[in-house]
Amino acid sequence: MSTPDVTVTVIVYNDAERLPRAVASVRRQTHANLEIIISDDHSTDATPAVAQRLAAEDPRIRHLRLERNSGGCSAPRNRALQIARAPFLMFLDSDDELPDNAVELLLAAHREREIDFAMGAVQRVRVDNGRRSTWMPHLVAERRALDGIEADPRLLFEHLATSKMYARAFLDRHDLRFPEGIHYEDQLFSAQAYCLAKSFTIIPEPVYRWYVAPFAASGAASISNQRHKLANVRDRVHVQHLIDAFLAESGHESLREDKDHKFLKHDLRMYAGDLPYRDDAWLTSFADLVIPYLDTLTPGAFARLPRAERVVIQLVRDRRLPEARLAARGLGHGVAPRRVTADAEGRTYWGGRVPESEWSRRELDISDLELETRPFPSAQFRHEIKEITRGPGASIDLTIRTYDPALRLPVGPQRATLLIAPGRHRIHVHFRLSPVRPGIFEGHAHLDLGAARLPLQGFAGIRHPLLRLRHQGLSHTGLLLAPLTFPTLTTRVPSHHLTVEPEGHGPGRLQVRWEPVGVTAKLIRPTVRRLARPRVKSAARLVASALK
Repeated sequence: MSTPDVTVTVIVYNDAERLPRAVASVRRQTHANLEIIISDDHSTDATPAVAQRLAAEDPRIRHLRLERNSGGCSAPRNRALQIARAPFLMFLDSDDELPDNAVELLLAAHREREIDFAMGAVQRVRVDNGRRSTWMPHLVAERRALDGIEADPRLLFEHLATSKMYARAFLDRHDLRFPEGIHYEDQLFSAQAYCLAKSFTIIPEPVYRWYVAPFAASGAASISNQRHKLANVRDRVHVQHLIDAFLAESGHESLREDKDHKFLKHDLRMYAGDLPYRDDAWLTSFADLVIPYLDTLTPGAFARLPRAERVVIQLVRDRRLPEARLAARGLGHGVAPRRVTADAEGRTYWGGRVPESEWSRRELDISDLELETRPFPSAQFRHEIKEITRGPGASIDLTIRTYDPALRLPVGPQRATLLIAPGRHRIHVHFRLSPVRPGIFEGHAHLDLGAARLPLQGFAGIRHPLLRLRHQGLSHTGLLLAPLTFPTLTTRVPSHHLTVEPEGHGPGRLQVRWEPVGVTAKLIRPTVRRLARPRVKSAARLVASALK
């Protein structure tokens, strides 16, 4: 057999359903001189039979089955490396795909100049709603050639092994293989590749299609989405220690702050966003696992974080865990704390007391948020639903508490409005927030979702109510946080099934879901979609123009 230009290894474990899609994406590559190794981590479902069938259909496909399950991605990749015949190597997971010209684009980058690897953009596709985005777009926005990772340490954030085509000689020269027996092996492998590579090329075109299922059931979730498991936290911390040791041993200590910042901003940030949904025992164990490692990180890595993230991390380090849970609900959304405290010098701190240590005061000092002076439209409040009760029909009654820690609102009752917009028409519910004590207001709102004016073709989607305040001719619109758990409310409105439920992730907003049913779902909605297609619209415009 002639030597292929590229070997693409498709790793798989118990994924007979999606494996054909992944392999098909490699078979239809515009550069056809390649081999495909299906590396099966000892699957127990129909995967071996599917792999054998695919190999029988295309002589470029080889089927490799491990003798025992390794429990990770490293062993299947490493075993495939042992038998790969091409001078250039790529890796693909069985639940993902390669764009049609991925091999051609990356191979062209290798042939332009001698490099150790080439990398391109990763297109993320949400399996729940089909939305597409680019992973770390600022790092792959333009074509560029780099002579070492020091030229752009931000690339440590792009730790995927699957977005790259490696020169086999580079991997063999440094005996670079995937670490076995640990999870998050990509992070260590990619850090080593970045540091050992003398030169590499980045191209802006998509070379990998990553299907993301953020809300998959725990048994089907990817390793990255199993953050509820403390073993998952332990594995992430463990691999960080391995990366730190490699940086020290390889003479790349200058990258330590960038690597620490990446851990805080990416890895730890994902756990921080989940803290509101963890119980006290989990939070205690989480703190036990991460605090010793946080104590080893460079101070500059913390200083580069947004203030809200620094607050959550420090509350964990100070073991103020219930407060860390509260602070985490506002991450990325400009949600205020319930309380703030000022010291004798006028510095403002998160929470109900001045922190004891100098480091804690520095991290929990939120004076730079300018809560007292920032323009009212961007002011920070905290709106929480204290109670939800079901009303008649499709209505709900809400008891809402607003926290105004900077005392931006005048003394006395405040006019407030709930806003929610299924389709083009917005529901406005006006109600009054009455003062409970300084900085705290409470009110009651009756939200009749059955009064929503839905489009003729119906509305399929999720909406989260917002709360609007007005003061001196200015308005402020903010999130409305709901209880993290409450009984799901379901009912019927004209042509729709309606569900009111907790968001279940992120800040935990009140979530309202509309689903068309009956004639609207089966006839009207498909008809409107067909009429909305670009070709139909163009034809309609041509007819209208001819009739003028």
